[in-house]
Amino acid sequence: MSPIERAWRGARSDFRLHALSVFSVAVAFVCLAAALLVVVNVHGVRQRWADTGRASVFLKPAASGPEIDALERALGKTPGVAAVRRLTSDQARRELAGSSNDPIFDALPADAFPASLELELDPGLAPVRLEKLRAELGALPSVDSVQTYEAWSERLGALLTGGVTASLLLAAVVLGAVVSVVSSTIRLSLQRRRIEVEVLKLVGATDAYVRRPFVVEGAAQGAVGAVMAVVLLGTLFLTVRGQVDPSLFTLLGIEPMFLPWPATLGLVCLGALLGAGSALFSLRKLLLV
Repeated sequence: MSPIERAWRGARSDFRLHALSVFSVAVAFVCLAAALLVVVNVHGVRQRWADTGRASVFLKPAASGPEIDALERALGKTPGVAAVRRLTSDQARRELAGSSNDPIFDALPADAFPASLELELDPGLAPVRLEKLRAELGALPSVDSVQTYEAWSERLGALLTGGVTASLLLAAVVLGAVVSVVSSTIRLSLQRRRIEVEVLKLVGATDAYVRRPFVVEGAAQGAVGAVMAVVLLGTLFLTVRGQVDPSLFTLLGIEPMFLPWPATLGLVCLGALLGAGSALFSLRKLLLV
């Protein structure tokens, strides 16, 4: 009988014990997967804002047509600026309201959206040069403010660093939880099957032969728990996403995404490795190595 068949027979005999272990592992992995999901989406937002390659020059309501024309021509000749597009208040309102499909934006007057010059910047424009351009434009009498989105990128970078740190801490917690749960389950399972193990050893079975089905059981508990965590998190993700106002995604410039398949596969493999390692570790104290 193969180790997998022996493990399946043992799991069926202790179904409630193994089910409780899988549920405990799933709870631990939900916390880790949720932290990774936040990191993935924050990273996506940061990349979106960092790679916009644009800046918005918001104009004062009192700015005259000739002033705006002169500024537009000057920006078109400025090094580092690839293109300039003028956006009136009415056009800005229509674009935002049309992309969000939100009646609240439709009800806002055109004056709520300032006219602007949208700049498309050259790729790889040095931050120092961009900051200098922002300061020069901000000093003009017809310019109300300049948004380069660098500050948002820096804040998101700090948030991303915090998310990665939290994920590492949660990974350590998950490691301890899985090792504790699976080790306890395997030890209890071994005690319940002590007679079977003693009979196997009496007929000449090696410790490696005795350990294999328990290691398979531990790996299965970790992997199934991780899969359950991913499924549960995916369900919660779709539910919450359906309740969030789409206009928020429009403002962020990115649609929320679930964990990519490499991360999902990595979680399942991590669960299997932790489960197998925990089972092997617990058996070292009960069987001869």
